[in-house]
Amino acid sequence: MSSSPSGLEDSVKLLGTVQRCESARKSLAGPFGGNGAGSSKMIEMQPAELSETEDNSYMYFRQEGLFANSFPKMKEIRRMGKLCDVTLKVDSHSFSAHRIVLAATIPYFYAMFTHNMAESRIKEITMKEIEPMALESLINFAYSGLVKIDTQNVQSLMVGASFLQLNEVRDACAKFLKRKFHPQNVLGIRQFADTLGCSKLIVSADRYIHQHFSKVANGDEFVALSYNELIDVISRDELNVKSEECIFEACMRWVKHDQDVRSEYLPLILANIRLPLLSPQFLADNVATEELIKTSHKCRDLLDEARDFHLMPERRALVSTTRTRPRCFDFVVGLIFAVGGLTKNGESVSTVEIYNPATKEWSMGEAMTMLRSRVGVAVTNGKLYAFGGFNGTERLSTVEIYDPRQHRWSQGTAMRCKRSAVGVAALEDYVYVCGGYDGVTSLSTVERYCPRTDAWSTVAPMMKYRSAGGVAALGGYVYALGGHDGLSIFDTVERYDPFTDTWTKVISMLNRRCRLGVATLGNKLYACGGYDGNSFLRSVEVYDPVKNNWSLIAPMNVKRSRVALAANMGKLWAIGGYDGESNLSTVEVYDPKTNTWTFVAPMKHHGGGVGCGVIPTPFQD
Repeated sequence: MSSSPSGLEDSVKLLGTVQRCESARKSLAGPFGGNGAGSSKMIEMQPAELSETEDNSYMYFRQEGLFANSFPKMKEIRRMGKLCDVTLKVDSHSFSAHRIVLAATIPYFYAMFTHNMAESRIKEITMKEIEPMALESLINFAYSGLVKIDTQNVQSLMVGASFLQLNEVRDACAKFLKRKFHPQNVLGIRQFADTLGCSKLIVSADRYIHQHFSKVANGDEFVALSYNELIDVISRDELNVKSEECIFEACMRWVKHDQDVRSEYLPLILANIRLPLLSPQFLADNVATEELIKTSHKCRDLLDEARDFHLMPERRALVSTTRTRPRCFDFVVGLIFAVGGLTKNGESVSTVEIYNPATKEWSMGEAMTMLRSRVGVAVTNGKLYAFGGFNGTERLSTVEIYDPRQHRWSQGTAMRCKRSAVGVAALEDYVYVCGGYDGVTSLSTVERYCPRTDAWSTVAPMMKYRSAGGVAALGGYVYALGGHDGLSIFDTVERYDPFTDTWTKVISMLNRRCRLGVATLGNKLYACGGYDGNSFLRSVEVYDPVKNNWSLIAPMNVKRSRVALAANMGKLWAIGGYDGESNLSTVEVYDPKTNTWTFVAPMKHHGGGVGCGVIPTPFQD
């Protein structure tokens, strides 16, 4: 006599008990309002183990871990080969599974098994468009909710997940690939994302390419680009390059990689390089001496156009703007440094706070060696520079430099003039320090600092004396906005052309503003808050250099004079300020996509009047 499993024996023993209980249930039904047919009354379940009705006539019981415990059992049943009712075949590989599990967890199979397709009835289903190991991993995921993603399987998993419509797995693969971005692989990942139509991964790859173009252009993937792919990359405004020389050298490397075939594309490639933005020296020494250019009439014409751009400024308007518009990479991802400023009581400080957008928190940084409010701040080549300011007693000419790799401040060569309430902007290899107040009068003078040599030079003065104005770099120019001369507050704007060493008047702002915040974002110039002589402002306006006009956007939530404005992660960050009654530690962020301002964590140790700068960090998204 064969023995039966203990579970089956227990079930037989229970059968008699169940029959007796059924008799008892019928006897209970009458006294408590039931009937032989079993009337029912539904109640909404609450997230608790037991839920009783008011009259206690019945209750619901919930076993919270039932579903979580069920799938491991299904996985075990599948491992034993029991109750499986479908086999998926890929090439020479076969995988058994349960239709109900696949349909419940994988959208592709839900559609297949519930819409009366032929596959819903047959035992074996041949799969295509997916690799065997990827299919096996995704079937296991259906039973466990867990899948291992690594460098060996990420692409096949992402293809399989896209095919099976497992969007969460696909997005997890995309996130894994983002973390693996490198100058040597990002172009390949971008092409892979394009084949899958994964727009988020494409956008992230493009941002990485823009930010690290110089390194990407030195990789093997760059010279393997097709002509159309090359043009798509080099024509973008967003490329982050110190000068157009980097673009020219990258393109010549691409051409010479397969010179016999690619040399015919050179005129079309040069038309997408902004040759007029190259220095006269580089044009003469590197472009004009290139043999492939010397032997092409079309290439020489483009070279002559670039030379004329420098030799005859009056004819610059005749040159196509697509070749004279500077690159404008502004999707910086970095830490925001709030430097110097004031306490809530109005005292100058040396304090530095750092905001990390990833953690959304402020932390203390290394303090400067001197007290500085109304300080000018700029970031270039990964270092932060603090220029001048007011220490509570006198205006300063001193300069401090913060190196994030060493986490310390050092002294730079002092400016030639003491300046507080000063405007500062970094443009290419220099930092321009414009106007300010020397303790006696507002200034129009401009000094130019070279970080490489730690040396100062004087350039053409502004057209107006500007203290507490805003200064920013945009499109190869330095813009000076608003401010005051001690008598009047300005709405005027002027810009400096480093090629000609001249300042030119630009269309005025819509409002008079001093102590305003200024930053560039998306190839546009933003003027934020300030004081107009009568009111403290929360209004914000934006300048479009293509349309040459100013327009208002959504105002800030708070009035802010002496506000610091920074561009980071495609948004504007308005930090601190003064609202007419008190110094502010609050911070709000502008999203140009939604035209809205939102508060984020306030500073912990500042009371407003800070200078700010963004030090880029390794790419993240």
